[in-house]
Amino acid sequence: MTGSPRAERDAGLQPERTRLAWRRTTLACSVAAVLALRQAARGSGSSVEVVGAAVIALVWLAFLWVAHRRLRQLAAPRPPALAPRSAAAAVACTVALALCAVAVIL
Repeated sequence: MTGSPRAERDAGLQPERTRLAWRRTTLACSVAAVLALRQAARGSGSSVEVVGAAVIALVWLAFLWVAHRRLRQLAAPRPPALAPRSAAAAVACTVALALCAVAVIL
């Protein structure tokens, strides 16, 4: 090759697959939160159930915030790598939502 400038890397469909994966995960978290909130609403209305429903809603909103930030980053022509802090936040929200949902069911 002659001294041509280096071409921008073609990411192919990888950013689109990543964006779709984030959307699927957001949808799954939304469904889990709605089902857990529905189960909590059918309960006796005790303070434990109300606090549980509030925690589920807060965790769900936190995950939506993390996912929205990542989806906006993926819109860039050359998206940055996922920061470890964002990855840890997404994992923590997902695990917390799953634990809250299990606690509401049991």
